[in-house]
Amino acid sequence: MKPSPHMERALVEAEAAEARGEVPIGAVLVDASGTVVAADGNRVIEQHDPTAHAEMLVLRAAAANFGSERLSHLDLYVTLEPCAMCAAALALARVRRVVYGASDPKGGGVDHGARIFQQPTTHHRPEVVSGVGEGRAAELLRTFFQARR
Repeated sequence: MKPSPHMERALVEAEAAEARGEVPIGAVLVDASGTVVAADGNRVIEQHDPTAHAEMLVLRAAAANFGSERLSHLDLYVTLEPCAMCAAALALARVRRVVYGASDPKGGGVDHGARIFQQPTTHHRPEVVSGVGEGRAAELLRTFFQARR
């Protein structure tokens, strides 16, 4: 599937994260008009914070910007399938749609692993679209980890 302009922006954020020595994952939150509300890449190492995943950073920025923890009018574009922590935060924020690039069979929390949105205790289940920009997102991750082995 060809990347949308929003996934392209997420990929740029992933590349910037890689340039900072972070795992190359980028995320973008977009409103219904297509305006980017928040964009960032992983900052776990930079911030010495295991929760500083790209998704968490854009959720925090948007919540602060709107003065609300409810972000039901926003769509998330992220280069890798969100982990269980990020998926739970997305459900709590009531994000409308999650669009991700590469699947993560080992650490994913949406279509793999914990499958957070499918749990009966999850009250909000965003629409999920997978595989958008998958090739480029997967290649970024593959080359990043090959260089470290």
